[in-house]
Amino acid sequence: MKKVLLVITIVSMSLTSCVSKKKYTELETKNKEIQDLLNTATVKLNSCLTEREALASQIDFLKKNNSDLINNMGNLTTLTTKGAENLEKSLESLKEKDLRITRLQDALTKKDSVTLALVTNLKREVGIDDPDININVEKGVIMISIADNLLFKSGSYDVSDRAKEVLAKVAKVINSKPDFECMVEGHTDNLPIKNAVLLDNWDLSVKRATSIVRVLHKDLGVNPKQLIPAGRSSYIPLVDNDSPANRAKNRRTKIIIMPKIDQFYEMVEKEMKNLSNGK
Repeated sequence: MKKVLLVITIVSMSLTSCVSKKKYTELETKNKEIQDLLNTATVKLNSCLTEREALASQIDFLKKNNSDLINNMGNLTTLTTKGAENLEKSLESLKEKDLRITRLQDALTKKDSVTLALVTNLKREVGIDDPDININVEKGVIMISIADNLLFKSGSYDVSDRAKEVLAKVAKVINSKPDFECMVEGHTDNLPIKNAVLLDNWDLSVKRATSIVRVLHKDLGVNPKQLIPAGRSSYIPLVDNDSPANRAKNRRTKIIIMPKIDQFYEMVEKEMKNLSNGK
């Protein structure tokens, strides 16, 4: 009987040991699966956290970029407004400059028109068939060139009676234009001259110019404020002084009728300064 009980006890313990070992093996396997799942979950969690940080940085960047864009749009709006204002000012300035240029061109055209009318009047009054009188326009002013033999005797500065007839017609035109000036230039040939009255050709050319000016003023009533005498001696010849005929051409008196230079060029200078300053 005791032997039977012992055998039963041993068998029971063996069975119990087998069951516990099997259970342990199952639990160990389960634990490994859980550990694997935990490791996988940890990896995924870390990956999610990394992605979250990247997304957070990207969101911050996008927010900043959006803010910058908003600011730039504001600046662009400001710049566009200022650009439109500057463009409008530039166009207005161009219009003003165009107006000044137009006025300047009108003044020049008016001067040229008046000059042309004076030339026509002078040619009609003086006559264009006289070979000793030449009337033309040079550089916008009227040039009247009168040969020496029509005005003076050789080596003299006394005005002849015939010259006074021509000068009377010139004086009529000058008197009709009180805003114009009249410059009288004396020119000689290159033959030297010196006597008790005259020192040289400078002296002769100046005395001839002043003689014409005196006749225009005292005898013909031209306002002396309009008259300018000038002596040029022999230094501005028309042709070479290489023959008697050419020297005769160079002995002449030139009468220049022109707008008052100070007034006209003062206006031109003022307009040019305004254009340069952008006014």
